Amino acid sequence: MTKLTHFNDQGEVHMVDVGAKDITHRVAVTEGRIFMKDSTLQHILSGTNKKGDVLGVARIAGIMASKKTADLIPLCHPLALTKVEIELSTEENPAAVYCQATVATSGQTGVEMEALTATQIALLTVYDMCKSVDRGMEISNVRLLKKSGGKSGDWEAERAKKI
Repeated sequence: MTKLTHFNDQGEVHMVDVGAKDITHRVAVTEGRIFMKDSTLQHILSGTNKKGDVLGVARIAGIMASKKTADLIPLCHPLALTKVEIELSTEENPAAVYCQATVATSGQTGVEMEALTATQIALLTVYDMCKSVDRGMEISNVRLLKKSGGKSGDWEAERAKKI
């Protein structure tokens, strides 16, 4: 059984010491969706949302969030990110905004949490900007798609079926 790394031998929570790890190029890619009414998606596509460019603001929010991950998640290390890319696209049937975040660094620990935070905050921003017309939106299927670098090497999720 794999041991949880954020607990010491006494069972106390601690921040993992990554100082002895090799510096490697690390990349994480995550995805998620926010489902909404067709009319909400039309507001986004037509640019008639009262708060402005929904996807543009969500993209910036995701980038900013990735850089603040260590401030939000207690045991995350602050990292010097070398790349943050947020791709947002719209989907019909069912109406949704799809987000894919790619985060990279050269460092001693991975960027999975930074990519997951970017995806969540980008989707939460879509919710915030559209909640006046659709409070029933649902964020779903946020997950790690793949990661590379580090001692554990590469990992890729099995492709999930689109809901």
